Amino acid sequence: MHPTREFSIGSVLVGGNQPLFLIAGPCVIESPEHCRFIATELKSIAERCNVPLIFKASFDKANRTSSGSFRGPGTHQGLTVLGSIREDLRLPVLTDIHEVEQVKPVAAVVDCLQIPAFLCRQTDLLVAAGKSGCAVNVKKGQFLAPWDMENVVKKLETSGCQRTLLTERGTSFGYNNLVVDVRSFPVMRQWGWPVVYDVTHSLQLPGGQGTASGGQSQFIEYLARAGVAAGIDGLFLEVHENPAKALSDGPNALQLDRLEPLLRTLKRVHAAVKD
Repeated sequence: MHPTREFSIGSVLVGGNQPLFLIAGPCVIESPEHCRFIATELKSIAERCNVPLIFKASFDKANRTSSGSFRGPGTHQGLTVLGSIREDLRLPVLTDIHEVEQVKPVAAVVDCLQIPAFLCRQTDLLVAAGKSGCAVNVKKGQFLAPWDMENVVKKLETSGCQRTLLTERGTSFGYNNLVVDVRSFPVMRQWGWPVVYDVTHSLQLPGGQGTASGGQSQFIEYLARAGVAAGIDGLFLEVHENPAKALSDGPNALQLDRLEPLLRTLKRVHAAVKD
């Protein structure tokens, strides 16, 4: 495997020879109380498992299947929630951006800006994120081959971004289905930036329920083990204590009580691969 650059996202070191790290949280901020509850639980689990954690949650889900779906609290309230979690729980925080105008206010609050998969080719958004001084996580579009991400990398690098993550989240495979080509991990790793595997979105069935996306969360553990065995640097999981009642992406989310045993298994896989 190609070596990757090592850098920090808040207090978490990623890449290089650092241990497997975790990006996790609810799909969307459902309420301040719920978001803090999930963040607190995730921090406790990550500390018990000795896994570096970056907390994630979205203040706006701008690409929901239906116009009537819950999108989140919006920028102002959402950043207030994320900022308080970052400060009070001392966790690095990641969140999505969708427009150039969001870059400056969001970058002032969080540690990592995330470019959603559908927007990974939006040059103006990538350039603005690259100039922000924040770390940037780009999700590979469902419509892109992994080698096409080289152009994304170049846009960020020429904008001055010195901390980039590239995330695999599945490729469109017919209608309402995604598949992950494990070759994607070494291909994207060749440009020297850490690669993350978004397991839960890879098991999404986009639009599969008509007015909402479906999912196959029963396969999370299998795909997570495969990704770690293939040499990823980090894992991305959407987690909820009751996925059936989640306001976004419940069908593909990991139930909270499944996380700790999964992390303990993945640490053993990661250790075996590094040996």
